[in-house]
Amino acid sequence: MSPDTTRTPAGSAASVVTQTIYRDAMARLGAAVNVITTDGPAGRCGFTASAVCSVTDTPPTLLVCMNRTSSSYGPVLDNQVLCVNTLSDRHEDLSRAFGGKTPSAERFASGTWSKLATGAPVLDDALVAFDCRVVEVIRQGTHDVFFCQVAAIRDGDPPHGGLVYFARRYHSLAHAVG
Repeated sequence: MSPDTTRTPAGSAASVVTQTIYRDAMARLGAAVNVITTDGPAGRCGFTASAVCSVTDTPPTLLVCMNRTSSSYGPVLDNQVLCVNTLSDRHEDLSRAFGGKTPSAERFASGTWSKLATGAPVLDDALVAFDCRVVEVIRQGTHDVFFCQVAAIRDGDPPHGGLVYFARRYHSLAHAVG
């Protein structure tokens, strides 16, 4: 068995963590699906991300991880603003459009967009939208971690369920909504 396919029994640790082992393990970590958008002097663009996390509420800050090879990387870095649009279970097609090779204009044609404080596009029917200014960027491996201070929040219209990505597939959290 090659090192890329080596697995260890449940309860034990892998001695070598390869890219394949790591990616397979991360597929077991379910996460909310978000469309990250930006607009400004470097242009309007967006991408799908699950690597989004709260950092602190004082000041309200979250982080977004982004591959530096992404076509959206330069505009996000140059514009220094972004919006984290958390998707509902009815946004799977939108997530796929922003996650693939769909041209930017077609991506934005898939939804209704407005703006809040920073000018980054806000998906009008997102579960929640965090309109942010980038305050720090840290390089790690193939990605940059963008620390983003929240300038405005727009709550969506419940009771739509959330869209999560788990085991390399989309899942609805519709039954989890009261």
